[in-house]
Amino acid sequence: MTEIRVAHTGADYDVIVGDLAKAMPRLEALASAGRLPIVSDQRVFDLHGGKLAGVTLAEPILVPEGESAKDWRILANIVEQLARLNIKRSTPILALGGGSVGDVAGLAASLFKRGCPIIHVPTTLLAQADSAIGGKTAIDAAGQKNLAGAFHHPALVIADPSLLESLDDRQMRSGYAEVVKYGLIDDAEFFAWCEASGGRLLGGDRDARRLAIEHCVRTKARFVVADPDDTLGSRALLNLGHTFGHAIEALAGHTVLHGEAVATGISLAFRFSERLGLCSADEVRRVTSHFASVALPTSLKEAGIGGRGADLFALMAQDKKADAGGLNLVLAFGIGDARLVRAADPASLIDFLRNAG
Repeated sequence: MTEIRVAHTGADYDVIVGDLAKAMPRLEALASAGRLPIVSDQRVFDLHGGKLAGVTLAEPILVPEGESAKDWRILANIVEQLARLNIKRSTPILALGGGSVGDVAGLAASLFKRGCPIIHVPTTLLAQADSAIGGKTAIDAAGQKNLAGAFHHPALVIADPSLLESLDDRQMRSGYAEVVKYGLIDDAEFFAWCEASGGRLLGGDRDARRLAIEHCVRTKARFVVADPDDTLGSRALLNLGHTFGHAIEALAGHTVLHGEAVATGISLAFRFSERLGLCSADEVRRVTSHFASVALPTSLKEAGIGGRGADLFALMAQDKKADAGGLNLVLAFGIGDARLVRAADPASLIDFLRNAG
């Protein structure tokens, strides 16, 4: 069992990577205030709820699976259920599930009684390696991904790689796109490890999964500590491919999974970077070939929105990284060298997207 400290000012917390049963004493200590409210979806709760023996759980607050959980009505229902259960402000909320469960439960925790603790027990690779760490919470609104949200850092995260064994192949591949991202933003050696070992990770190798999760958590913790509220620009590098990806998700009507959209978005970011002379064609080939080798999409056509580049740009222009100066993009200056490019040339980007396929 590995403990990784996220030294966020005034709200330090640990991410435990390892067996949930062995981490239960930490969870029990935080849950000593009384019945622990739990937010999950039915399938995940049926699979993993019984593994939380040792803490007294209130009746579960169940939300829909996937992105549909990130909705105003679902958020309001969670808050109303917490009130009905008479949950105290000091009592943590437990989020058991993937990234969407963590997002909506975390936002509810930030709002309920002006903020109560949140504990994440992520059950997907995407959440264990990425979204459960860093304090970002959000729901979708007005047709935009993560439009309404808040920063609310957790009290504890427990990432048990064995919980991933219940995922289907598509969900694993989706989470793997976020793992690869960590090699592309500032660690070329880790990307090379992904090229060599990604197949083992996706094939169920527990050591490969543990190593990847620990690496991603340590890397994200470093970025979060340096820029806890995403205001300085350095943390924006974690969004490599996401400006494209969030727009792809919205345009596709969420028929693509988040990681599938991210893989496509990263591929587009590398191709656009090559067009601008920032990275080489060989680096683009390595990235897109690796995604393709694990059946992740790398083009708009493969993501189901071929020929809709102009529509994609319109959605990208609403991205939260845009400011009065225009659209800011995380682009690739090489594998392991992502940088934030301010006021990316819109005419060049529109032309690129129209011909992106």
